[in-house]
Amino acid sequence: MASVNPFNLSDSEEESERRPNKTVDTERSPSDGAPGPPPPGIPFSPSADAVHPTLLLSSHRTSPNGEGISVSTGATAAMAVSTESRVSVDVIAAQLLRDQYILTALELHTELLEAGRELPRLRDYFSNPGNFERQSGTPPAKDQGTGPGGPLNRAGSISTLDSLDFARYSDDGNRESDERVAVLEFELRKAKETIQALRANLTQAAENDVPSQERKNFKSSPEIQEPLRPLEKRALNFLVNEYLLKNEYKLSSITFSDENDDQDFELWDDVGLNIPKPPDLLQLYRNCGSSLPPTKETVDVAVGDDFADITGHCTAQDPLRKPDLSQQQQAEVVQELEYQIGLLNSEKESLAEQMKKLQSELQTLKQTVSSPPLDRSSQNTSNPASSCTAAVTSSADPPSVPCADNGQYLDIRRLSQPQSEPPSTQNTPQSHNKIKSRTPERFDQPNRKLSPAFQQALLSFCRMCSDSRLGAEVSRIADSEESVMLMLGRCLPHIVPNVLLAKREELIPLILCTACLHPESKERDQLLHILFNLIKRPDDEQRQMILTGCVAFARHVGPTRVEAELLPQCWEQINHKYPERRLLVAESCGALAPYFPKEIRSSLVLSMLQQMLAEDKADMVREAVVKSLGIIMGYIDDVDKYSQGFELMVLSLSDPSERVVSAVHQVFIPAFAAWTMELGTLYTSLIPSLLARIEKLLMQGEHGLDEYKLHVFLSALQSLIPPLFAVVLQNAPFTGRAKLHGDVPAIEVTRFPRPASPLQDVATIIGSREMLSALLLLYDHQLEHEGTTGWESLLWVVNQLLPQIIEIVGRINVASSTCVHEFSRFFWRFCRTFGKIFTNTKVKPQFQEILRLSEENVDALSGNGILTKATVPIYATGVLTCYNQEEDRKLLVGFLEDVMTTLSLSHAPLDSLKASFVELGANPVYHELLLTVLWYGVVHTSALVRCTSARMFELLVKGVNETLVAQRVVPALITLSSDPEISVRISTIPAFGTIMETVTQKELLERVKMQLASFLEDPQYQDQHSLHMEIIRTFGRVGPNAEPRFRDEFVLPHLHKLAQANNSQTVDSKRIDIATQLFEAYSALSCCFISEEVMINHFLPGLRCLRADMEQLSPEHEVILSSMVKECEIKVENRGMGDAQGSVSIASTLVGEDAKTKFLSKMGQLTTSGAMLANVFQRKK
Repeated sequence: MASVNPFNLSDSEEESERRPNKTVDTERSPSDGAPGPPPPGIPFSPSADAVHPTLLLSSHRTSPNGEGISVSTGATAAMAVSTESRVSVDVIAAQLLRDQYILTALELHTELLEAGRELPRLRDYFSNPGNFERQSGTPPAKDQGTGPGGPLNRAGSISTLDSLDFARYSDDGNRESDERVAVLEFELRKAKETIQALRANLTQAAENDVPSQERKNFKSSPEIQEPLRPLEKRALNFLVNEYLLKNEYKLSSITFSDENDDQDFELWDDVGLNIPKPPDLLQLYRNCGSSLPPTKETVDVAVGDDFADITGHCTAQDPLRKPDLSQQQQAEVVQELEYQIGLLNSEKESLAEQMKKLQSELQTLKQTVSSPPLDRSSQNTSNPASSCTAAVTSSADPPSVPCADNGQYLDIRRLSQPQSEPPSTQNTPQSHNKIKSRTPERFDQPNRKLSPAFQQALLSFCRMCSDSRLGAEVSRIADSEESVMLMLGRCLPHIVPNVLLAKREELIPLILCTACLHPESKERDQLLHILFNLIKRPDDEQRQMILTGCVAFARHVGPTRVEAELLPQCWEQINHKYPERRLLVAESCGALAPYFPKEIRSSLVLSMLQQMLAEDKADMVREAVVKSLGIIMGYIDDVDKYSQGFELMVLSLSDPSERVVSAVHQVFIPAFAAWTMELGTLYTSLIPSLLARIEKLLMQGEHGLDEYKLHVFLSALQSLIPPLFAVVLQNAPFTGRAKLHGDVPAIEVTRFPRPASPLQDVATIIGSREMLSALLLLYDHQLEHEGTTGWESLLWVVNQLLPQIIEIVGRINVASSTCVHEFSRFFWRFCRTFGKIFTNTKVKPQFQEILRLSEENVDALSGNGILTKATVPIYATGVLTCYNQEEDRKLLVGFLEDVMTTLSLSHAPLDSLKASFVELGANPVYHELLLTVLWYGVVHTSALVRCTSARMFELLVKGVNETLVAQRVVPALITLSSDPEISVRISTIPAFGTIMETVTQKELLERVKMQLASFLEDPQYQDQHSLHMEIIRTFGRVGPNAEPRFRDEFVLPHLHKLAQANNSQTVDSKRIDIATQLFEAYSALSCCFISEEVMINHFLPGLRCLRADMEQLSPEHEVILSSMVKECEIKVENRGMGDAQGSVSIASTLVGEDAKTKFLSKMGQLTTSGAMLANVFQRKK
């Protein structure tokens, strides 16, 4: 590796730029090893005192163009002479270190470093932290302070090189730790410098891989491609990766990085340390052919060209390439350079004379011209010498009329300078495509006779910049609207990146106005691109501002430019990585829907939104897409798109996000329904299609109905009720008689259900509330007095829609509370929308005809199985609850009483009645009504009805407040518990258990406890097998959730007694029934925390009794019980040893490996019911 003479390096970057020509000097002092003489261009270098006077006299020469020129051959000889006579810097450094002038040596070292003349002796000394470590224990020897290499017991103010931090030192305290930190910091910096130097050497080595002979061959034969050097490859790789990242090709960047895993693409220094980073690829491409040629040809010293490759016109030499040139060769180089300097100086003098001649000619021409032209055409014909080119040549004396930039700008640089003649006021007419030029202002001219050259030189002291882009814009003032637009189009792309993100919406008006009025389409596209990319992740307010601007732009420019300019911006960002940007696209499609051409609106825009709905993963984006689709449906007029709209509705309704489905009901379905109303297909195509899909679901769901899909289609039907009623009103026979004049009564607030959105408001669909009010009056009168003859839409509702939906209701599973609720809500909204008269005259009769609740059919249910279907709860909760007047409540009470009576006397399943009570019980408004129905059953003469009433109390207790429980429920149950029929008394046990599970009042709990105790302790119930079964079942159900005291003091002791009594049961069938119920109860209660006392006295004894029964009746159950008993006994023993907590959970004991293995191995062998096995694990709620 060739060494570089540091004396050829400038003291500052400024001087290095002024003096690019350097000489080669490889001489070194044989005594000190220091580099050669100081550079002749630096007379005041750190070692200037040792330089020979002749060097100072001939050290620098200035050429006519002001550039520094290398020294002559005589100066080079003088340097060789002075090297012999001067004092070596190394000797001075050695003396300073020997005399312990450490600070002076440090200052000398610093100055030498700044001059680029690092001295090895000083570098080694100050790089060794051992020279600065404080000696502890014993004082240093006397001779240690005299040697340059001995350790220094330095004062606290001395620190290592450039590690001085005066803020950390104070006048007191021990500084040893701070000094050690300083030393370590210095060592770290030196290590980094060493690494940088090594990498620089590697870089230089990489540059020199190609031999000089090969480079000569490549230069002589341009058609031969020079092989890629390693350094060039690494640099190009870095620039390519940087380009990929900047332009969002991240996957390509990752792949590219993986293929070049030996390079760090995050650090340019990894390419090569002393290699300056070039511009990015885009700047290289833009500047590849447009850069001005340099005034002199130069050779880049970093490419390693040989001296033999540089021809006579070169002006720079690479000192790194010739470390061993002889003095004769150096002299030849200097002579060649001086010859080139002479040629350049003569050429410069010739050019200066030509410039003066041209300036004088220009001045003469200006004085002879009396009326300068005002437009381009007159400039070219009458006064070509005063054209723009001549004006640029002399900025001191411009022509009186400024040179216009395309006839649109006035140059303030030219207007502000003195003119020799006043401007003419005569204007020449311009062509139709030219903008009228302003008459330049007239300025007072001084009565002076300054030469143009002096005037120009004088004005040059005004520091103005017009060479840069910004300077050129500032120096020109727009004189028309179009020129303002052109200026904004050029400046805005440079302004936007420098505005804070939080304030960039302030630029929206400026961008939009410029994009609207700019004459060039390319600039308009760029501005709109800036608008859509203005904010990285725009929030709601910022998006609203952008959308408002887009709508204003669309109104101004028309549909053609909206399609050509705005729509491509949306298309570009349809797959943007940020959801906020995709959300902006989705919202833009809806906001711009009225301004798109109708062909584009129903094709490209619709396809874009459909793609985003199917592919986008962000809920908020799909929500905006659905809303925009609804807007599109409001403007679409292509009938062929109806089927696509229906499929989009079904697809969006099936979206997993609730906010998307909500948007479908609020926007899309009303808009789509409005279109079908115009087409006349709402009740002929849209609603029948949904009903067909519901029936198809019911046919496919015989073994399991897809309740979610049913909910989707039924909710869509529910959203179509308002537009269906609007169609009925608009197609009614009385529509033509509706008048808005006169007193029109206001519509009652509760007349219609609250709409989910304004689009579902019937008044909005009709047009106004006044028109709706007038139509409603005629509608009620028509139904009540004139009938429905000729009313096609209403007849379709009555004769086709209602029967089909009632038939579908009869086919759904009554046990599905979700389906019952959905259909109930549908009929409730349907009846409230169509009105009370319609409900009483058209809806109720159809249900009553199907249900056939008459006295003669009470005992013959075989032909009336509809009472066990979902028709009963849907009619009760969806139709009979629409209106809450007294007669409506009486009708509901009577219907429920009739159903309860009919089902009880017929021994039919009570599922339909239970579903009715569950649906109505969810609303506290109906609690009193339901209690009235149940009290009717309590006092009924039939024991079957009283049993049904007792069981219905179990469903009602959970939702009724404790006051009603105390005042209405408990008295009724106590009345039933003393019923003459034992079956009625047994039926009250589940309701009593539910009260124990839900009520917290101690008085109520005590009353219930006493009643249950009477069932267990009264001798008349000792042989009541059914009663014992019901009590054990109830204990197993409510025990885990009941009050702990009630469980410990009542439930577990009585279960223990029942288990003991069952051991002596002689009837095997009853014994196995009780044992099975006890097993379920103990399995459920094992999940509870049980005190040690209750565990020992009741739980474990009860388990042992049950195990005794199972040994004889069900050995597979006995295995599980034995494991439970064993684990409980272990826990009790551990608690006796002090290892247990305050209570024990048997559920946690079942995780023992032995018990778990046995339990899992035996579970498949149990022969009991699946419900019982499920209860083992599901009792805990």
